[in-house]
Amino acid sequence: MTEAPPDGRRATGQLALVCVISVLALTTWFSATAAAPALRREWSIGPAAEALLTVGVQLGFVLGALASAATNLPDRVHPPRLIGIGAALAAAATTATATLADGPVTAVVLRVVTGVALALVYPVGMKVLVSWFAVRRGLAVSLMVGSLALGSIFPQLVSGALAQSWRPALLITAGLAAVASLLHPWLRVGPLLDRSEGFRPGVLVELWRQPAPRLANLGYLGHMWELYAVWAWAPAFLVASLAARGQEAQSATVGLVVFVAFGVCGLLGCVVAGWVGDRIGRARAAAAAMVVSGLCCLGAALAFGGPLWLLVPLLMVWGASVIADSAMFSACLGTVVDRRYVGTALTLQTALGFLLTMVTIQGLPLVAEATSWRLAVGLLAVGPLLGSLAMVRLHRLLPQDAAPAPAPRRPV
Repeated sequence: MTEAPPDGRRATGQLALVCVISVLALTTWFSATAAAPALRREWSIGPAAEALLTVGVQLGFVLGALASAATNLPDRVHPPRLIGIGAALAAAATTATATLADGPVTAVVLRVVTGVALALVYPVGMKVLVSWFAVRRGLAVSLMVGSLALGSIFPQLVSGALAQSWRPALLITAGLAAVASLLHPWLRVGPLLDRSEGFRPGVLVELWRQPAPRLANLGYLGHMWELYAVWAWAPAFLVASLAARGQEAQSATVGLVVFVAFGVCGLLGCVVAGWVGDRIGRARAAAAAMVVSGLCCLGAALAFGGPLWLLVPLLMVWGASVIADSAMFSACLGTVVDRRYVGTALTLQTALGFLLTMVTIQGLPLVAEATSWRLAVGLLAVGPLLGSLAMVRLHRLLPQDAAPAPAPRRPV
């Protein structure tokens, strides 16, 4: 383990490297989702099968994260090497999707494998990042979450530019993940890394018994109710909105709008939220972001079918706010549980959140098809608005939640 001081120049360099690797590797997450319009035509699939292309990644990520925690994999394998393995596996699975998949069944199986692979990249990368930062941890984590947004939305830009050429689009994202795997030898673990206590299922009961951890988890679930459904279906929503005006959507335009609104603006939203959260309180910052994103859900429902000059700025605010609160939940949870079980608590929180995303990703297009996009998008507001109430209550329990918390006196 290196003896370099935390939050210094070397820490900044490692932050930049972790963020670059995250952007490159996570382009594989929504690579098949971005290609869904072309796959719909080629394979004659409906909304349910189309949604499974994203749900498969979510399921794989949950399975991979739980298996990694249960086996103490990040403690048994050097974390940078584990990140390299995960990025390489994501690249291989995405390449196989582009070259071997001839129908939705094979594609979904390979998307599950992609999700398992990414569970070795993002959570482990977060662990490496936290090992370097103490004072600026909130901002550092927010930058990595912003990298998640940028990398996840990048395939929309690629698929928009390539239109029906979905196989080359997937191969581009696979190539970027392969580059990420080659960068892992330059990663280093910092001096602030504590050894994990492993996966302890009994902690789950205690997390829901005590008010502060329960509120942090409820806020996170409200956040996840909205986030991945918006990321997955924003292009379809935009296309349907233009069609309602009698306008034909150009794939390149849709891809660019979605990438700027949810990728670039998402990254900026994370940076701002991380800076603000370290100063006014992370629970309060999360609550504010959730109120804004919830109102954007309602605003998008009202603006559906409206002109682009109205819809695009709304999407940009939505893209910034929907991800801005993400880093705040792990930061808050880490201050209210026993330090021995922080890894377990965060793993369980992540698993519950991604399980919930499977419901909204699968359900949103079905509701839109059965009723309307207005109702489907409006229903997404329920999660962030209820989640914001939980975070306001959490802030009242932790009036100094912006400051580093002392070690808990007893386990959760």
